[in-house]
Amino acid sequence: MLSCQEAVLDDVPLVGRYVFYSLASADLDVVRQGLRHLAERVNGENVLAGLGSELVQLLGAHVPGLHSFQALSGSGVAVPATPVALCCWLRGDDLGDLMHLSRDLQHALAPAFRQDQVIDAFRHGCGPSGYGRDLTGYEDGTENPVDEAAVAAALVQGAGLGLDGSSFVSIQQWLHDMDAFEAMSPVLQDDTIGRRRVDNEELDDAPESAHVKRTAQESFEPEAFMVRRSMPWVQGARAGLVFVAFGHSLDAFERIMRRMAGLEDGVVDALFSISRPISGAHFWCPPMQGGRLDLRQIGL
Repeated sequence: MLSCQEAVLDDVPLVGRYVFYSLASADLDVVRQGLRHLAERVNGENVLAGLGSELVQLLGAHVPGLHSFQALSGSGVAVPATPVALCCWLRGDDLGDLMHLSRDLQHALAPAFRQDQVIDAFRHGCGPSGYGRDLTGYEDGTENPVDEAAVAAALVQGAGLGLDGSSFVSIQQWLHDMDAFEAMSPVLQDDTIGRRRVDNEELDDAPESAHVKRTAQESFEPEAFMVRRSMPWVQGARAGLVFVAFGHSLDAFERIMRRMAGLEDGVVDALFSISRPISGAHFWCPPMQGGRLDLRQIGL
């Protein structure tokens, strides 16, 4: 049985907090001690941890398949890269509890790591397939693989101890232009996504630029299945989606992102007409062992 961080495969929680950290010390002993403290606090359920390539490289370690997020540009759209050393996804049903949890992590990780950004997110509504909705009202996660297919898509297998049960995750913060979306007719809104909002049915006659057509995981060779665990966010007048995609490698996400940006065939995903990514980073989520984070792959 693969011992993964359970949050990879669990349903999206009622509330979530994404906490991003940069390295605050170049002293390897200090960094290693901070990671040991982290390993003691990560149970994989209400705290999931992901390590960036910058951090792994500093430790002189190697995680096969882990690399920095690559910025993309073309056809009038931009996909930024914002590398981060460490990310913790805190999960629960009370934002106050997550605030206290994030403070505990901040103290445990100091002075090795500095908290740079926090994004508070939440589950919004419930779509016809049981997944939460994006703030546009469309269900998010309809095409997620489930059960054994989800395990195959999300988790590393057959790579050996310290790697098996781990996962790679790509995280982007998307900023919605709600004024632009609300100015569209209901028909154009559906054509932009490629589904009917009222019943989540896929539109056979949707334009080629429709988001569903651009990202159809089975249309790639090989197929590009990921397990998405995205959550909406709101901060003042700004709002959008924290896009989160787990995979046994970063390949599926990167191929889908290139197609969305029009780099495959010149057709840009219509989603860019109502939203844009303002951050992007890759992480490796280590497996679990004995109820704590298994960091043997990075020498801990």
